[in-house]
Amino acid sequence: MKKVAVIMGSDSDLPVVEKAINTLREYEVPFEVHVYSAHRTPEEARDFSVNARKNGFGAIIAAAGMAAHLAGALAANTTLPVIGIPVKSKYLDGIDALLSTVQMPSGIPVATVAIDGAVNAALLSIQILAVEDAKLAEKLECARKDGKKKVFEKNAALEEKYMV
Repeated sequence: MKKVAVIMGSDSDLPVVEKAINTLREYEVPFEVHVYSAHRTPEEARDFSVNARKNGFGAIIAAAGMAAHLAGALAANTTLPVIGIPVKSKYLDGIDALLSTVQMPSGIPVATVAIDGAVNAALLSIQILAVEDAKLAEKLECARKDGKKKVFEKNAALEEKYMV
């Protein structure tokens, strides 16, 4: 099975990124976690993304706040799918990171999830790997069915409580 790279621009992003890590663990997807900055360690970030495919990765998750150029910098140097997580900051509530991540030029796509949307970033990377992995696809199907079941259970409880 291919690995997923989880890259953050700073270790201050870890509280958000841990949700992606936990989701990957739950699905038993191999991963590596690194801190590379698009601005402070651009050569290392570039080297990682240039070599990611040959190093066994199938997707890259990149989390960054504020200017949030990390996902784009990684995507510019690989043809692997890159999923950006814009991280909320204290100044603009993550809108700056969202716009920096989502507004990529034609030819260098970055899939972008919600601000602090680490679980969906992990699930999207799992869905990408599941294109060629029936076992992962089955796990995703089961999770969707469980989610549907939980909604029905909550609905039944509310109907019982509030229906006359």
